[in-house]
Amino acid sequence: MWITPEEVLLANALWVSERANPYFILQRRKGHGRGGGITGLLVGTLDVVLDSSARVAPYRILHQTGESQIFWNIACGSSRKEITEHWEWLEANLLQTLSIFDNDDDITTFVKGKIQGIIAEENKGGKPQEDEDPGKFREAELKMRKLFGMPEEEKLVNYYPCSYWKGRVPRQGWIYLSVNHLCFYSFLLGKEVSLVVQWTDVTQLDKNATLVFPESIRVSTRDTEHFFSMFLNINETFKLMEQLANIAMRQLLDNESFAADRSLPKPANKTLKNVSALKRDLDARAKNERYRALFRLTQDERLDGHTDCTLWTPFAKMHVVGQMFVSNNYICFTSREEDLCQLIIPLREVTIVEKADSSSVLPSPLSISTKNKMTFLFANLKDRDFLVQRISDFLQRTPDGPCGVLQSENPSPSTPPSPPVLSLSESAQMQHYSPSLPTARKGLLQIYQQDVPEELGPKVTRERMKEESWKIHFFEFGRGVCMYRTSKTRELVLNGIPESLRGELWLLFSGAQNEMATHPGYYGNLVEQAMGRCTLATEEIERDLHRSMPEHHAFQNETGIAALRRVLTAYAYRNPGIGYCQAMNIVTSVLLLYCTEEEAFWLLVALCERMLPDYYNTRVVGALVDQGVFEELTRECLPLLYEHMQDLGVISTISLSWFLTLFLSVMPFDSAVLLVDCFFYEGIKVIFQVSLAVLHANMDQLLSCSDEGEAMTILGRYLDNVVNKQTVSPPIPHLHALLTSGNNPPPEIDVFELIKASYEKFGSLRADVIEQMRFKQRLKVIQSLEDTAKRSVVRAIMTESAFTIEELEELYVLFKAKHIMSCYWGASSTPAERHDPSLPYLEQYRIDCGQFVQLFSALAPWSCGLHTHTLSSRLFRLLDHNKDSLINFKEFVTGLSGMYHGDMTEKLKLLYKLHLPPALCPEEAESALEATQFFTDDDTPQDPPFLSHLDFLAQEVTSGEELKEAGDSAAAGDTDDRKEEKPKDYKYYLRMWAKEKEPKKKSIKDLPRMNQEQFIEMCKTLYNMFSEDPLEQELYHGIATVASLLLRIGEVGKKFTNNGSKKAEAPADASQPEKEDSSGEGGSGLSLVSKALAEAQMETPPPTANGSDEEAKDDTSVSSYSVVSAGSLQCEDIADDTVLIGCVGGEGAGRRRGSAPDADWSITFEQVLASFLTEASLVDYFEKKHDIQSKITACKSLRAVERQTSSSSDHDFSLNTH
Repeated sequence: MWITPEEVLLANALWVSERANPYFILQRRKGHGRGGGITGLLVGTLDVVLDSSARVAPYRILHQTGESQIFWNIACGSSRKEITEHWEWLEANLLQTLSIFDNDDDITTFVKGKIQGIIAEENKGGKPQEDEDPGKFREAELKMRKLFGMPEEEKLVNYYPCSYWKGRVPRQGWIYLSVNHLCFYSFLLGKEVSLVVQWTDVTQLDKNATLVFPESIRVSTRDTEHFFSMFLNINETFKLMEQLANIAMRQLLDNESFAADRSLPKPANKTLKNVSALKRDLDARAKNERYRALFRLTQDERLDGHTDCTLWTPFAKMHVVGQMFVSNNYICFTSREEDLCQLIIPLREVTIVEKADSSSVLPSPLSISTKNKMTFLFANLKDRDFLVQRISDFLQRTPDGPCGVLQSENPSPSTPPSPPVLSLSESAQMQHYSPSLPTARKGLLQIYQQDVPEELGPKVTRERMKEESWKIHFFEFGRGVCMYRTSKTRELVLNGIPESLRGELWLLFSGAQNEMATHPGYYGNLVEQAMGRCTLATEEIERDLHRSMPEHHAFQNETGIAALRRVLTAYAYRNPGIGYCQAMNIVTSVLLLYCTEEEAFWLLVALCERMLPDYYNTRVVGALVDQGVFEELTRECLPLLYEHMQDLGVISTISLSWFLTLFLSVMPFDSAVLLVDCFFYEGIKVIFQVSLAVLHANMDQLLSCSDEGEAMTILGRYLDNVVNKQTVSPPIPHLHALLTSGNNPPPEIDVFELIKASYEKFGSLRADVIEQMRFKQRLKVIQSLEDTAKRSVVRAIMTESAFTIEELEELYVLFKAKHIMSCYWGASSTPAERHDPSLPYLEQYRIDCGQFVQLFSALAPWSCGLHTHTLSSRLFRLLDHNKDSLINFKEFVTGLSGMYHGDMTEKLKLLYKLHLPPALCPEEAESALEATQFFTDDDTPQDPPFLSHLDFLAQEVTSGEELKEAGDSAAAGDTDDRKEEKPKDYKYYLRMWAKEKEPKKKSIKDLPRMNQEQFIEMCKTLYNMFSEDPLEQELYHGIATVASLLLRIGEVGKKFTNNGSKKAEAPADASQPEKEDSSGEGGSGLSLVSKALAEAQMETPPPTANGSDEEAKDDTSVSSYSVVSAGSLQCEDIADDTVLIGCVGGEGAGRRRGSAPDADWSITFEQVLASFLTEASLVDYFEKKHDIQSKITACKSLRAVERQTSSSSDHDFSLNTH
């Protein structure tokens, strides 16, 4: 590529000049390509070990004038082809112009200006995101693609120097981290190491330090482990690896390809200018995820920036040190000391942003006022003016513009599209949901407790004391979204939220209140769209509605059931990726007790999409991940118990129901709801803490258990007896407790004591540590699910295929790899169209025609040279039963199985079908006409004047069969007529119904007849199939004989079919001599095949061998075409039915005027099979067994072979140019 001219002082250091003229020099880097001796090895090693690897391309062009010692580097190239194109352009366009100049300085100025102009023109049409990447990084990306054979769609994220441990020897080189692959390359003293690992194959990623591998990163796949060490910044590298592996797991889970964020601002910092746009994108994503998780914000919230500052806390009368975060819709603050203070200010609530006067006590203060009359004072801001400007810009784009904003007098309406809102007229017509419904205004608990007489007592008094405590808290710390959240808030939550405030505080702590406030009318509109639809999700919802807390009186009537139906159906419609999952009904029914329908809906959104990610998808991946995290936490915190529980296999059984329903299904309702209080405030860590506390409380009994059932009983009884002694609700019978209580129930456990014990013993759990553990478990869980899917597919298909289990598994891996590759390297259809999680595993992954052609070419036993693409396209159309241009794994294996394990009849049947519609498309059929353009037909068709003994025999066989078939059909028709006269009883209909239900086995008689165009195409295919076979000469002779025989059979069949209409013409034709046989229609048909085979000979690719001996052998051997030509056979080898080309003379030669094959000519599959059986060479070819294992191995190593080819293709420049 052309580069901005750079000065070079030492032109020949480490470089070899290969071309030169008075103005330019083309040089090759020592150590690149063959030769170079010890100097080349040392330079190549230095290029790999030092940073020059990514900066120095192997070729360059220098500009030089006269005697000047200064050179200018104007172009570089990663391949010979690229640099040669630049050199030829310079010679063609600049040499003559430069000879006109007299002054060397003018020449240099002209050349530099010309090169800069070319670069400017290229940048105009270039991709904007590539322009953001620095030149050094683009060089590294080009080198990665060249070294590892990657397409342009594969984007490099970053590269680092490191050592790769191959055995006990470290190889220093470079690790390239792209969006879809981890690659490593090393070249040390002539030894090359190259490695490519797909992120989707990674099963474990660890950063560890051992005596053998000091501070290394271990990358594990199903087959092997790779160790990398000696990083300059191992933490940065490992974080990037984690992100890329996470993206790959998301791809496996949701089939979503990676989409770069094109709206990132250009880097202002000099250090960021050397970082690729993709790396900045991923860094921004990581920061956004941490920011959203910390403050429970929506998925579309993007962090704009953060800065250190102090916040005045009026309740503590002090300035708290922390960080301010600004995003497109929020200003947030968190203290440096954990749990001291946290604050969330939605910009929709802001009325005034004002710069206060600075003082020595309060430098650079900023005052923010909100609609509920709260004022927040920030200070010690480093760049206050810029911060105020950014906040003002966001405020202008915020809906419900602020009342007064400094430097922002005219707020503009919101730029992002808002969700659909129903108008007044539409609201009046709402059928399923309206604001007047009881559940639209109150929670179910409030509705059904109105008639309950108020019972005074210590419980009610304590409940009122809790309410009073929260009112005092609201007075001191504020109420609503802008409330100061402190350790005092946590204490109140752990003591239990009063029932009257539970819904409000759940909404506040989960972040659902912000979503509900910014989406007015969304839920009502969604209900109207969703209700009335019949889907798999709605059927499952209807089945589970009456199983949702049936013991609670709120769900023993239609009001509660209808509200639950609306919320679950609306969410299934909103998020079809999740739809509905069991356990969602239990959680949602609890939400409806304390919240209105709309509030319950947004709480469900917060749960499913943010707080419990992937918990409720089709494979409950999130719950399985957290189950793995829980096992790991048990091993760390309760090692003795962990070993025993693993032996029993209990942890994986018990924890799934605990996590999926937040203990609501295994603990009395009044107790479990307190855990939900803590969960909405603290997140998932509370569930882990309580789970560990439950195991710890029962440790002694569990250690004495001898089987899984006993352990389950102990834990079940313990949880059944966790009680809430402070509840004011009427007691709700817990069905599980009634069933498992027994004669001697264990003592009751106070839920507050359990929560307190969980914080005392396991309160040190941190959210960031849990996220790190989740990442490790996610790799294991998703790869385990993929393995399970593979086994399910193999089990389902093994009865229908003759492949072994191991072969099917390896075929599935290759098939899935093609499917995944289409997701990130582009294809004709979107990934969502190719992957439907609702389908059985067997049909989930699908590939298009292009990918099928690649797999077929690599795996099929029938190699057809250049014709392979055509044949595989036909097979794809044959297998694509539903015509959606995609085939699944079952269809793929069906096609291969017939080729590998079918007998001769099945293989010929497949070949026969490949030359009939729909496999043979009309365009290909028309191409057969071109084979006949050299030949002509008479205007009036004539019968063959004389038939050989073979023709008579074929005619007798054909006519006999047809007469028999005609007789059978007539007899069958008479029988049917007689049967119709009799009244049909129920047994007759049962038999007919049974026959319809039975799978019909198609016999070879059911195959349609093949016309002459299709037959010519089949001959071409067979010719190409035999071109690479060791016995090709025998096969060519055999197919020539069979083709001649079939053509004559087709003529005989046509004569028999048209016999009645041509009786008058027969006597005149019968007197013609036998020697004119080849000049009639039969001769014309034979010539058509001969012409087609001649064309196929032209299509056959030349031999790929490079040796001179093989070329000589190819020249001296009998050509494929000679087998069917008259001049290449001995006289005794020519049979009466052999196709003879070039010996048609006399009248036959003069009749070649038309170009269309005979429309009446046709043959059956039975005739094709019978003809093939006459040639032993063809029978042996189609009966020969093939081993697919070697093809699979070759397919796996295909990428490595391509990589080696591409890296060795640029060698020996001097040999080609001198």
